[in-house]
Amino acid sequence: MLACSGCINDCIFVPVGFSTIIKKLKDLVLVLINCFQDFIPLLISMPQLDAQSFDCILSILQSIDIAVRFFIYGTHEVAADSICNQTLSSPLSKKLLGVFPLYPKHHLSAKEDDRYFILNIVITEIFLHLREWICPSANVFEKFLEFIENALLGTVGFLKPSCIPLSGFFLNLLIEICSSTRSGKVAWEKHVPSLLPFIPKLASEVETRWQLRILESFTQTFKGCNPESSLKLACLSMIEEMLIPNGDKHYTEASDTVVLDFQTVWIRELPSLLMLLGDRQPSSSQVVLRLLLRLGQFSGSNSFLFWDYENTQFALSELYSTCEEGNIYYGPFMRLPRDCQELSICCLYYFSNLSALLLKSVALCCLCPELELFVSFRIIEVLHAAYKAGHIQIADHISFFMTLLSRFKVFPENIDPVRESDVKVSNHGAFKSLTSVLCSYLSQMGDSSVVLQILDQAIIGLILLQPPLDNACAMLRVLIVLDSKPTRLSEQSIIALSNFLPGYLMDVVHCIPEDDVRTWRYYLLPCFFLFDRSNKVLKLVLDLIGSFLTDSNLSLPSDTSTRYATDNLSRINATISLLLLMYKDIKVQKIISLFRTEVSSILQSIASLQSSEVKMTLEERHRFQCSFEQLKVVTSTSPAG
Repeated sequence: MLACSGCINDCIFVPVGFSTIIKKLKDLVLVLINCFQDFIPLLISMPQLDAQSFDCILSILQSIDIAVRFFIYGTHEVAADSICNQTLSSPLSKKLLGVFPLYPKHHLSAKEDDRYFILNIVITEIFLHLREWICPSANVFEKFLEFIENALLGTVGFLKPSCIPLSGFFLNLLIEICSSTRSGKVAWEKHVPSLLPFIPKLASEVETRWQLRILESFTQTFKGCNPESSLKLACLSMIEEMLIPNGDKHYTEASDTVVLDFQTVWIRELPSLLMLLGDRQPSSSQVVLRLLLRLGQFSGSNSFLFWDYENTQFALSELYSTCEEGNIYYGPFMRLPRDCQELSICCLYYFSNLSALLLKSVALCCLCPELELFVSFRIIEVLHAAYKAGHIQIADHISFFMTLLSRFKVFPENIDPVRESDVKVSNHGAFKSLTSVLCSYLSQMGDSSVVLQILDQAIIGLILLQPPLDNACAMLRVLIVLDSKPTRLSEQSIIALSNFLPGYLMDVVHCIPEDDVRTWRYYLLPCFFLFDRSNKVLKLVLDLIGSFLTDSNLSLPSDTSTRYATDNLSRINATISLLLLMYKDIKVQKIISLFRTEVSSILQSIASLQSSEVKMTLEERHRFQCSFEQLKVVTSTSPAG
């Protein structure tokens, strides 16, 4: 009997007439049914179902199952109902299905219980394949439905078929107990999946009472089985089939309220399942994420699906990151393979109104130095597409961008042109690319004057917090991209910027060698644009530099403090270097020539300080005098404005 399956497969592919194959296969099935019937008295009388007998009966049933599948699904040339006629359906109904379920009178061990469970599973599969052609009575059909229900719950052999289904806490408790004892967790998770492909069709055809019971038991199976098991994956596949039948994008809204109630439960479980899987089973996480993505893609044409998908945002935010009392905890997203990350990023697009909480969760991932730059850019790309589709409020989208620009941690923090070229120890280049991308997207968000009006005070507020040079430069660049000539910045913003810029400019020239033109231009250019668009900004900056040089303590106001040019000599040298660089830029040279009085005042202050106010070594004094003489020559030869 163990070779029956092989015999059937050989018969299927014999190159003879199709009718001959069917006739031989029918005869073989009748023989197998009789063999099975001969085993029934033995099953009842034997004290235990030994392994050899079990294997033999299982082979008989599996062979019948293969033949039935061939009759139903593999005979394209002959109608299935003409094959499954009275000659075959009657013996199947009476001799095979009629003795279901196999349930001996004596007490069984756990191993024997598993064996009977497996045999009944195969008989149930045969019945479900044949159901449409044998037209079972209501009693027979209900007997199989009860078995399916209890099999899904893992309670076969533990609860009598007539028991009323339980629900809630007690049902979950029974599943946990039974799947680890009587039904056998291993056998249960291995064989129950074979019943799942029939669930969508059964749920759509049975009466409401049984529809509710079958879907409830399926749902408890889905929620109760091991997150990493094949059973969980099989449940996910069935959920997709029930929510998106045939993968049809034109699927209309379901009218079945029973299914809709369970739909909400299934979808709510998906984010939790992702958290349970973590990064241990990427293949399983990929299945869950692909299902979420498909639900998002179809949610637009199904109002019930729409709200269930929208409501996953809060739970899904934990997949990316959470922040509690200032501490950031990264979710599985950070450790998943790139294909899983891509799926989770694409899911973001299909939320019709992306919440600020989820955006913050994603932003924290982008700020993590462990996340690949490509993934960060992909997140930004998808979110900007979502914004253009109307899925993100403009204020939230701008806030997301500004969070990245203001909180991105550049390392090393001080500008070091030598080390910057070494990508292993520096991410200056990455942040420059990020700044460029975000500036480009901000310029595409509509009327620049409106966007600037929204951003103006927010950026000024962030700048006045004295961020690191790279972050300050990035925000200044945003202002330049959105502003125009003459400037559209408010008077309040101009004054605030003028107070901030002297310290920023001094730090830039202090950190960057004068011969590194490319680097200092990157950091100074936004300021030069501001000077060009508003001469008042330059005048206020020069006035502030002049006032600090004449102050007895050589100190800048608190909102103009420097991060690197901290001692007096450094600030004076930085002032000289800054003015030299400004005169090297043709546009700025023309503008600064308008303020000869302010520049002359600065030069006089420097000249008076070089004698005794600042202590210098001989070498420092020599360098200082050379630079100062160069500055005096430049200012004297510069054409008048």
